[in-house]
Amino acid sequence: MPTNLFVSCMRTLVPLGVALLVSWSGRLGIPVDSEAAAAAVALGFAGAYYLAFRGLEWLAERLAWHPLRMAAGLLLGWARPPEYVRDLVVPLRLQVDKEHLDRETRAAWETYQRAIGGGRE
Repeated sequence: MPTNLFVSCMRTLVPLGVALLVSWSGRLGIPVDSEAAAAAVALGFAGAYYLAFRGLEWLAERLAWHPLRMAAGLLLGWARPPEYVRDLVVPLRLQVDKEHLDRETRAAWETYQRAIGGGRE
């Protein structure tokens, strides 16, 4: 699994794990009447959790405050945001030598003819 994919998965799964813990609110003494309500609360909490700590991480990057960035990143499941690297695009120009191409094509054709038995001498 590429590093960026692993990091982005961790940064999503940790807040969802926290939301799961909160969804067990009945065990914490907070009564919830239905599973749907508990799921909605859990998803809302996961979204708020992610936005809060991602916002802190963003703010810490702008302020160059590394301990806050590290703490917010760890509470998201990874110490830093994933880096999505773009593919490198390099222009390529080929100059084809006609004589060389003709020789190689002729040699390939002769090899093919010998392989199928058509070029017997």
